[in-house]
Amino acid sequence: MNKKKIFISGGAGFIGCNVANFHLNKGDFVTVYDNLSRLGTEKNLKWLKSHKNKHNFKFIKGDIRDFARLKKVLTDFDIIYHLAAQVAVTTSVFDPRPDFEINAFGTFNMLEAFRLKSNKAIFIYASTNKVYGNLEDLDCVVKKGRYIFANKKYANGVSEERGIDFHSPYGCSKGAGDQYVRDYGRVFDLNTVVFRQSCIYGQRQFGNEDQGWVIHFVRTVLNNKTLKIFGDGMQVRDILHIDDLVNAYQLAIKNNKLSRGQIYNIGGGIENSISLLELITILQSKISYKIRMKYYNWREGDQKIYISDNSKLEKELNWKPVINKLKGIDKLVNWAKSLD
Repeated sequence: MNKKKIFISGGAGFIGCNVANFHLNKGDFVTVYDNLSRLGTEKNLKWLKSHKNKHNFKFIKGDIRDFARLKKVLTDFDIIYHLAAQVAVTTSVFDPRPDFEINAFGTFNMLEAFRLKSNKAIFIYASTNKVYGNLEDLDCVVKKGRYIFANKKYANGVSEERGIDFHSPYGCSKGAGDQYVRDYGRVFDLNTVVFRQSCIYGQRQFGNEDQGWVIHFVRTVLNNKTLKIFGDGMQVRDILHIDDLVNAYQLAIKNNKLSRGQIYNIGGGIENSISLLELITILQSKISYKIRMKYYNWREGDQKIYISDNSKLEKELNWKPVINKLKGIDKLVNWAKSLD
């Protein structure tokens, strides 16, 4: 077996620890680089350290803003996942400087260390659907209690052909990283792939009302607390289970002649789109008490609807989501219950 050397920035986070677990299961050598600032990272790190292949696991506590440290540790890897980030739009609006320093400058540091020390590696970057802004130019209508795009051009969601239009400091900082990764690939002939991700959820996620809304709703309901609804609750997202995202990463790596230098939108797609109120209805069916809700004003930069058009990813890499939203929510509820 050809074991790979894997480097994961933000590897103790939700997506990162699932990627690490996948590669450890394969017998690869995994190095996780994380500053452990995110809620739940200590628990995820403890989980990874208990893996059956823990002898192949290495943890480095570090920050992607520390270029000297990155340049020292990011040497001779086969696959690099850059997943470390400031992840909340609301946090970026409240305090934009660290958002920029982490997402934009931190990504630049990662790319420079990659270019100088591991330039034969495949570099996977986790971008976001927020690079498309709040889609304010797209008219929405309400149908069956949820928003849908009025323009039939977007019947299958938003594709990569849509122009980027950063909105919020978070959108700007992640978008800057998105474009830097793409451009480093073509200017320096590096092997990069960008995934513009939409609402990833699943096991090992410890979300809050600012980010990770599906698990936040689940845990709030299970703990019989009041849900905060920003807006009217009819806003729609396409949710994608973490296992399907990890599978897409692997297809990009396996078929790298096709994926090299590409940008892919990735989400649950139309079939796995869901409104906030629809998720609440599903959760209500799983408990015996009445879910309590309180409504608040819309938040800055919030999209009434975002659904990924996955056509490019499906066509080029033969990828489709396997875990539908109902099965995925069931899995998530069961995992959340196991925490209590």
